[in-house]
Amino acid sequence: MDYVVAVAPLTEQTKGMFDADAFAAMRPGARFVNVGRGELVRTPDLVDALRAGRIAGAALDVFDTEPLPSDSPLWTMENVLISPHMSGDFVGWRDTLVEVFADNFQRWQTDRPLRNVVDKRLGYVPTGDR
Repeated sequence: MDYVVAVAPLTEQTKGMFDADAFAAMRPGARFVNVGRGELVRTPDLVDALRAGRIAGAALDVFDTEPLPSDSPLWTMENVLISPHMSGDFVGWRDTLVEVFADNFQRWQTDRPLRNVVDKRLGYVPTGDR
């Protein structure tokens, strides 16, 4: 079984990257998982691919419109799993957040480079800047 997992940041280059062409390129038994950003996906194209059996199913944590509208066909599709936008949640996340903040505060006070700085031109934290 094949899985395609979307975890890309949302930028002008990635917006709508999962469209009819992308879903058509997947194997019919593939499952699509989006835990990245909702706007990576063209929702009507995903719905069409699921209805037509071009992909076998989807697990979706994020949507282009949140909350997902009550009339979205995704709610009633047997081959779709919907989670409440919490794929990044884990036990201890608040402690980790405080640790990163405290570390960055000390770095800022001592004029050292900060962790997890978003490159405003790219729209995400470049690899290696953790």
